Amino acid sequence: MYNDQGIQQDSGSWVFFVKACFVCAIGALGGGIFMMPADMWIKGYLLMGMLFTVGSTFTLAKTLRDQHEAQKLIHKISNAKTEKMLKELEMSGG
Repeated sequence: MYNDQGIQQDSGSWVFFVKACFVCAIGALGGGIFMMPADMWIKGYLLMGMLFTVGSTFTLAKTLRDQHEAQKLIHKISNAKTEKMLKELEMSGG
């Protein structure tokens, strides 16, 4: 779905679905770790690993998104400069 400015936006249903899936996945993994027949220190180690993995996943996704947005901006600026040069060339009779 696109808004008035042509920017893609996700529907409310999709956003809810993604959040619900995330909560279910974390809950299932956390519950599995908790119910596992192992010593508490092993469960703690696995829980820390899960939390660090989730945190680094968010960081990676944000970084990749930021890089993509920066490249879009660079391409937009480059295209604007090219169009300006072409217009100037056309006006000068070239």
